[in-house]
Amino acid sequence: MNDPWEKLLETAKKVHLANGKLQDFCPFPKDIKKQEFHPFHIPASDLIQNETDLLTEDYAELRDAFISASPHAHWRQTYKGTIIGQKFLNEFGCYGLIGPESPFQSEKIRAWVVYMPKKFYYPWHHHPAEEMYLCLAGEAVFRRENCPDVRLSSGGIMEHSANQPHSMETVEHPIMAYVVWRNEFGTKPVLTFEDAR
Repeated sequence: MNDPWEKLLETAKKVHLANGKLQDFCPFPKDIKKQEFHPFHIPASDLIQNETDLLTEDYAELRDAFISASPHAHWRQTYKGTIIGQKFLNEFGCYGLIGPESPFQSEKIRAWVVYMPKKFYYPWHHHPAEEMYLCLAGEAVFRRENCPDVRLSSGGIMEHSANQPHSMETVEHPIMAYVVWRNEFGTKPVLTFEDAR
């Protein structure tokens, strides 16, 4: 079996370097090293592999690379043990490309893929790390505290400042996003309000 991670890293790097907003937010790091990690499967891995509605015009290569690597990933369950219900834990997908329990490490950046199926709600949450989403495929409504709602599709960008509460919701389409963090990596996201559905 070919290692899917080098291809995924190179594809993500190409997209990151070509996007001025991502580069301004957090330049693609030069200190990346491969590391050992242990795969961890969750139901969302199966969902993303069978998803047929992640439509994109510009990011098909990166979308497909994330899907190809997904059976071998360590899928995260950040909110396990909180008021989040089983539906969320079964359907929300997130795994790391660069960071803990990921195939690569860097002192400068954390990078993930996030997947949500259609008609899915990601409750209000916050974290000290500053964050940027690049929508690769599909569509979702992004919300930030004291800001108007924004509907993003392929190519859309959303930035969250440190500890800024935010949430997301899909409607008729799923979403896949490339997500990066800068600064303050040590604290996990926490739920802002008890609004989990």
